[in-house]
Amino acid sequence: MREAFKSVLITGASGFIGKNLVEFLLSRNWKVIAAVRRELAAFARFPVQFEQLTLLKEPERWQSALRCVDCVVHLAGRVHKMEREGEDTEAFNEVNVLGGSFVARQAVAAGVKRFIMLSSIKVNGEGGPSIVYRTDDVPKPGDAYGRSKLAAEIAIREVCERGGVQYVILRPPLVYGPGVGANFRRLMRLVELGIPLPFGSINNRRSLIGIRNLTDFIETSMVHSGAAGKTWLISDGEDLSTPELVSRLAKLMCRRPLLFPCPPSLLRLAAGCLDRRFDMERLTGSLQLDIDPAAAYLNWRPPVSVDTGLAQTVATYKLGR
Repeated sequence: MREAFKSVLITGASGFIGKNLVEFLLSRNWKVIAAVRRELAAFARFPVQFEQLTLLKEPERWQSALRCVDCVVHLAGRVHKMEREGEDTEAFNEVNVLGGSFVARQAVAAGVKRFIMLSSIKVNGEGGPSIVYRTDDVPKPGDAYGRSKLAAEIAIREVCERGGVQYVILRPPLVYGPGVGANFRRLMRLVELGIPLPFGSINNRRSLIGIRNLTDFIETSMVHSGAAGKTWLISDGEDLSTPELVSRLAKLMCRRPLLFPCPPSLLRLAAGCLDRRFDMERLTGSLQLDIDPAAAYLNWRPPVSVDTGLAQTVATYKLGR
């Protein structure tokens, strides 16, 4: 059942996910308020209302922006940097936990009907062979980022329950799509250059989610009555091994997939010596999600296939190059 919500405020609207969500919801005739630090030239052609809002500051400005809003999608947060070994617990807690609960309190005070929080599958854990994460699993975050996301979920849930605001929590895996940066872009660059990669012996399975599938599910969580009060795990519904991902990217780039075998244990050892352990864990380890509840209870299925999502990602990458 669809709720009659049509106005939304999006925090973190200047990020990769935020920009895509703003554009998607505008195409779906939502009234969108983008909470940003400064107006974005990329949205100049779109009817977006910008509000310069800062976490933990100026609640009166938040109240003014939220006055006519049905729904809040909270994307803002301190993200996990895979290339960093150290853990900045204090910074994660300030932005993700205190910042998230602050926005939730502002939403409650303004009478917002529904609050969507984008969390992370790292709340469940770091994955592993034969592990498929489900919504009712006991959370086992393995680092400061995952722990801060779990604490933020708990804080936001408590604020919303006390204030009578519906909440929805989403835990996606790695997000890719046109314009993606960081490690996914670096992998595309390596494939494009035709550099031989030592991933031929990796036999893992990883869930991913394309940005179009993520934005579609965010809208579903905003309007479906059955989504409220629950936590959802979401992905593309097709898990890939690292060699499969490289091969598909290579095909889209008209390259041969140059993969040679190397024991994963040796790759992890070498990555540890170069302070790239987290990067290598993503490339060699497994992390899978069960998205069947989304289909069963929300009648949701990923609208874009993995092949289409990767093709769109590569096309935009090549255009940018």
